[in-house]
Amino acid sequence: MSIHTFFSANLMLAYLAYFVGTASPGPSNLAIMSIAANDGRKAALAFALGVISGSMFWATVATVGISAALIAYSRFIVAIKIFGGLYLLWLAYKSGRTALSTRVAAASKPNRPASFKALYLKGALLHLTNPKAVLVWVSIVALSSNSEGSTHGAVIPGCALIGCSVFSGYAFLFSMESARRFYTRTRRALEGCLAVVFGVAGIRLLAWSSR
Repeated sequence: MSIHTFFSANLMLAYLAYFVGTASPGPSNLAIMSIAANDGRKAALAFALGVISGSMFWATVATVGISAALIAYSRFIVAIKIFGGLYLLWLAYKSGRTALSTRVAAASKPNRPASFKALYLKGALLHLTNPKAVLVWVSIVALSSNSEGSTHGAVIPGCALIGCSVFSGYAFLFSMESARRFYTRTRRALEGCLAVVFGVAGIRLLAWSSR
């Protein structure tokens, strides 16, 4: 097996790992679904772009090797865990309040979000306050490295393309009229599930920070 074939196979493995991680149900995807159904496609795309930006920030940090220093500096990681846990609990509270609300949104006309910038920042913050993202990207970079330890230059652009495709796909799918009608019928249950996901993730982060 040639060196080229070796690190090309590693790169494909890194892409596969990133795709599985981004496509799997989680706080970011569930939030994109909710925003797309409630506020429309553009709002969901703005949030998704924020998520991608946060992910690419950690990708750059991992690629240049700063992640090892961040992981070694325990106080920094603990601070991220605490802030991220509290932020997720706040999102859980908002989703829970929506789930308990009796207001029914119109299925045919999505709400107009107050600010796309705010949605972008919300998406970025959701990912930037997740310390697990650092560890995930350390693994992705390691998977794409060749036998000499050099990271493949295509890993970040390729993963960025995969992430954009996955998250924008969720935004387009759940902003369709049929998806919004489905969301209207199951709104309280879906927002309740989102509240549980955010709540469990937040509690786990806070518990993790106390270790």
